[in-house]
Amino acid sequence: MKATPFRAALTVGVFAAGASQFSLAEDGGPHSVTANFGVVSNYIWRGQTQTDNQSAVQGGIDYNHSSGLYAKTWVSNVDFGLGDQTNYEVDLAAGFGNSINDDLSYDINLTYIGYPDVDDIDLAELGGSVTFKWFTAGMNYTVYGQADNYSPYDVGDLYYRAALDFDLLYNLGLNLHAGYYDFDAPNVTDYTHWGVTVSRSAGDFGTVSLNYDQIDSDTEGAYDEDPKIWIGWNKTF
Repeated sequence: MKATPFRAALTVGVFAAGASQFSLAEDGGPHSVTANFGVVSNYIWRGQTQTDNQSAVQGGIDYNHSSGLYAKTWVSNVDFGLGDQTNYEVDLAAGFGNSINDDLSYDINLTYIGYPDVDDIDLAELGGSVTFKWFTAGMNYTVYGQADNYSPYDVGDLYYRAALDFDLLYNLGLNLHAGYYDFDAPNVTDYTHWGVTVSRSAGDFGTVSLNYDQIDSDTEGAYDEDPKIWIGWNKTF
């Protein structure tokens, strides 16, 4: 997921959505499975690099049921810049999402973020969000963490998030997002981050994006607050 000056930690990976899918059932059936694959020049999670500002190869498999139930897997290489501790991340998620009407929808999920080659930095989060038209607001609560009580990404951490999504001309999309991390450990500095993404769908060739992310905190030197500009490509099958 992420790295801080205190120790290595983790990521609620961005489970990619995409253009095409294949169905395990007949056309119009309740079950569908998609696979996604992507490359990014910098793996950014909640404002922080997960690859020491280097590139990452990522992908996953998603199952969806017409009722709104879903399960997802996602993997990525990582590098927290703290020596040869962990090289990859595996995320597992299950949840339920549905629409109340044409403008209002919701999602509830449980996500486990694991690092199989390390013993003490896995975590799990319970998350929920509500979307009204182009505005989404949500919160994640860490329900399980292998970190000790004086480290980030442990039980009791709260992450608040909001985003605006707009469809533009020429298959362009605009995403404005912000988040606030409220760590439970008293010695860990909370922080705010925000960013902008411009993406373009290229049909069968996938989706490309140009991204900007920035962290702000009250403690100088607690985090890397340099602007992050990175590009990404994703394809769903």
